[in-house]
Amino acid sequence: MERNRFKEEVLPLKNKLYRFAYSLLGDREEGQDAVQDVFIKLWNIRDKLNELNSIEAFAMKVTKNHCLDIIKSRRTVSFEETKSLLFLQNEDDSIEKSAELKDTANHIKQMMSFLPVQQKMIMQLRDIEGYEFDEIERALGISINTIRVNLSRARKKIRELYIKSLNNGSEKSKSFIG
Repeated sequence: MERNRFKEEVLPLKNKLYRFAYSLLGDREEGQDAVQDVFIKLWNIRDKLNELNSIEAFAMKVTKNHCLDIIKSRRTVSFEETKSLLFLQNEDDSIEKSAELKDTANHIKQMMSFLPVQQKMIMQLRDIEGYEFDEIERALGISINTIRVNLSRARKKIRELYIKSLNNGSEKSKSFIG
């Protein structure tokens, strides 16, 4: 692959790769560094990129593997802010509704930290980034069935945690009233 083609096909993936790396690593600078490392890896194998069906899926897979290596090396998983969760927000919503959605999104992001790494990755790709199942399959190298099962479990766990937190909040407010 020539330099110009690399610039046209690979470099535009920067923001997607960064969001994905950031969602896994939980640190902005570490996410940026990870994407730079991935670009170096992709540049070093640029001659083989022509043979791929989807450079984007391959780049996501390389990013995932690189981030997992980083996580393994530090033995902790941090899942910080992902502004793209705010896709739920509609331009016509009031400021109050917007603030409520932002709080809910932040709360869900915090709850996602309790998910296993694979479930986090799948939920990030499907629910936040909007990837199709076949794209996730190529990016992560796991079957669509496994993706569906993990996504279902992740959503169920988030739903349970969210309901529990709402119930705990109403219990606290009852204790102030009563």
